[in-house]
Order: sequence, then C-alpha cells, then structure tokens
Amino acid sequence: MGLFDKLAGWLGLKKEVNVLCLGLDNSGKTTIINRLKPSNAQVQDIVPTIGFSIEKFKTSSLSFTVFDMSGQGRYRNLWEHYYKEGQAIIFVIDSADKLRMVVAKEELDTLLNHPDIKHRRIPILFFANKMDMRDALTSVKVSQLLCLENIKDKPWHICATNALTGDGLQEGVDWLQERRSWST
Repeated sequence: MGLFDKLAGWLGLKKEVNVLCLGLDNSGKTTIINRLKPSNAQVQDIVPTIGFSIEKFKTSSLSFTVFDMSGQGRYRNLWEHYYKEGQAIIFVIDSADKLRMVVAKEELDTLLNHPDIKHRRIPILFFANKMDMRDALTSVKVSQLLCLENIKDKPWHICATNALTGDGLQEGVDWLQERRSWST
C-alpha cells in the first residue's frame, strides 16, 4: 500500500485531490511522488522532469492528480498556471544544497505572494529532502533559512525526508491527513 493510500483513508468518499509538487530542480520531487504512489504503480528509473508531468492514480477513496512541476529555472514560470487548481502544495527542498537555499526562498516567496495562493488557506507540506547526505541541513535550519515562521495564514509543516528510502514521508502524509478541509 502506497502512502497516498493511507492519505485516502481519512475521507471515506470519492474525491479528486489536486496536489502541486514544487521545488528547485534536483530536489527530489519526482522521486518523492514515485514513493508516494501505490507500490504497483512505482517506476524504477527516475529521470528529471522537463516542463511538468501529471501523475494520476487512485486509491480506495481518492483520485489523485499530482502535478510534478520542473524546478529548472526556465520552467518555473509554468508553476503559476496550476495554482488555482491546487488544493495542497508539497514544496521539496534539497537540504544539502546550501548554495541554492536563497533561490528556494525566493521561489517560495513568489509562490506565497501570487494572487491565486495569497488569500487561500492552502496547506503546504515542506519536505526537507536528502537528509541522508553528510552535509544536509536539519529541517529546523531549513525552516529558519526559508523563514517559514512568517507563514501565518496557511497551515504548513516541515519534515526531514529521504526520498530514496521513504524516511519522513509518512510523517508528511499524516500531517496532510489532519488537514480535513482541502482548499477549494
């Protein structure tokens, strides 16, 4: 059973949930999405996303549409075209990429100030990924560098994760499960 199956358990009715998966390139977004899918739908070889990809899969009670948005600079302007449809955001950060933490913060600030996001209580789950790397920052340090404490008008949560092993992903899914009212 995939982690999205567990997420589906809290609803008990058929509903489509649109989740935007955002973050800089090489942060682990596609690997995380793959890990969250039911095991029989997971792929072995992960390649960088060009533009965006849409993953659709069903669990016992939910139909998921996950928009895996490329984090390459030339594609980040595509993100805003999907904000209106998003009911939750997963923002993935490469915790070992200290040099680009400022860029991740700039992209997060742009996201939070966009008119299609700014006035909505859309839940944002932050995955501080690549915690297995020797020089990775802690999730607390990532939270400080991104100034997450300044997000007062949206529910948010940060988890230390390793997309390759799945460590920390369940904590994030559990947090999303507690967000009973998906943003519309």
